[in-house]
Amino acid sequence: MSQSRKNILTGPTILTILRMILSVVFMVFVLLPDMWAKIVALVIFIIASITDKIDGNWARKKKMVTDLGAFLDPLADKMLINLAFLTLTYLNIVPIWVFALILVRDFAVDGMRMMVARSGVTISASFYGKLKTTVQMTALIILLLNMIVNLEIFAILGNIALYLSLALTLFSGLDYLIKGWKLLTK
Repeated sequence: MSQSRKNILTGPTILTILRMILSVVFMVFVLLPDMWAKIVALVIFIIASITDKIDGNWARKKKMVTDLGAFLDPLADKMLINLAFLTLTYLNIVPIWVFALILVRDFAVDGMRMMVARSGVTISASFYGKLKTTVQMTALIILLLNMIVNLEIFAILGNIALYLSLALTLFSGLDYLIKGWKLLTK
């Protein structure tokens, strides 16, 4: 085992843990009724979203990839995105059926990954999975921005991005399930 795998709390892993903490802090601020709190929530969400790109690149570039980091990174992404979707569903901005489909996809993909992992195989993040995460974060940023400025253009763009992210969510989920099924039936 390489030295980088033994050192559990690397900078990138700490950044991932920070994203998990920011996810909960974001949720608190977005639910407060004051406009300043919505602005703070948007800033927190943007910062947390940026850490997703930074921690992975940092870990790979500096060869600080750890098992803990590899486990926590997708978990932190799901926390950030699903808590944001949960709060926007609660606030009647995102339809509950959209959030439900996103959750079902995540549970199905995670279940397939666990089944495949029992065979000693890992299903890595795919291009479509990464694209889905980027589009989801973009949709959430636009929808959060619209809570603040309340302009029709942001409502339209937010909904376009939301439904595009839902399509990518379902497509990437199907892609993971097909790959997992092929690995299980070899």
